[in-house]
Amino acid sequence: MNTANVIITGGSMNSPLETAYTDCLTLACVPGISLAQWHTLTEQYNASFAALAAGKIAASQAVTDKLCSALAKINTTRYMQSVEWHNQSDLHHLVPFTSEAYPALLKQLPDAPLILFVTGNLTRLHDCQVAMVGSRHASHGGLDTAQRLAYELAQAGLTITSGLATGIDGSAHKGSVSVGGRTIAVTGTGPDIVYPKRHSKLAQCIVEQGGAMVTELWPGNGPKAGHFPRRNRLIAAMTLATVVVEAKIRSGTLITANLAANMGRDVFAVPGSINNPMTEGCHHLIRQGAALITCTSDILEELSIYPCNEAAQVVHNSEKSRGESLATDKLLASVNYDVTSVDIITERSKLPVSEVLASLLQYELRGLVAAVPGGYIKLRGK
Repeated sequence: MNTANVIITGGSMNSPLETAYTDCLTLACVPGISLAQWHTLTEQYNASFAALAAGKIAASQAVTDKLCSALAKINTTRYMQSVEWHNQSDLHHLVPFTSEAYPALLKQLPDAPLILFVTGNLTRLHDCQVAMVGSRHASHGGLDTAQRLAYELAQAGLTITSGLATGIDGSAHKGSVSVGGRTIAVTGTGPDIVYPKRHSKLAQCIVEQGGAMVTELWPGNGPKAGHFPRRNRLIAAMTLATVVVEAKIRSGTLITANLAANMGRDVFAVPGSINNPMTEGCHHLIRQGAALITCTSDILEELSIYPCNEAAQVVHNSEKSRGESLATDKLLASVNYDVTSVDIITERSKLPVSEVLASLLQYELRGLVAAVPGGYIKLRGK
């Protein structure tokens, strides 16, 4: 395939780096060759992308007959689909490994993608990022915790990176998207597909508010089981630390946390009720050495990140108001973070049932409690 004849316009390729970008895209379209091999060729043997893409490197110890043969079998459909996606919008970017826009922390990954597909704000890739991950089937309390922590961390100047999944991921994105779009969604699909579909509006909001969508998968790739471990390793690699909010011991969330720990990144875990199976993973991580956190300040202090005065005041006020309201309200103090029946709340508060029910309704409207099967649970205040 002669990629020199392909016209690429708009987006991140409309620059002096156009040839380098097309060379990298060409190489990424070669079938059956691992990313690690490409890195070996380009870094250890000083073989240029252009020379490899043009098939000018003869068979040698570095470039085998198999590789030379593969260079002649570039997936032209994949190449053209990528170019077509790129040209659809100025918000569509192809970011090769050699680009300055490529996330610096991600380059430390041994099998870092040769090329990234990014929709949205490229500058987000160089923000100080913290991953927030957890169960797709999180409790009301877990969802509230993730959204609150994400909002406050974003207020403190950090960008929240997650996987756009239902549950904790979605809450983390929602909590941070309103703070100048300080969120990145790393997906397990191609850049032209949003999964799950229910998060289509959330994905649109992330981009419109100044955030970014990132994937290493080609256009047209739908959700497959094997895609999500690949996504998880990117989340762990791109971020300074990983925060886990509710997870089972056997879960993709703990795989992400372990990947982060193996890369020398900080891992934080939010503790929970011993009666909640969704907190088993967090408690396991804490036993393994993850830092136990109960508020945003715990994370900022561990990372030695100090927010500006305005952001610090937001965090302080949020934690202060939450503590005061819980300490001074007799009825609210009767509700646990796990399920508490109306009978138990009535018995603890010593209030009439009618008053208890009326107050619980008001608390639910204010986002302080949530009605669940069997009673109510207390939510950590926003």
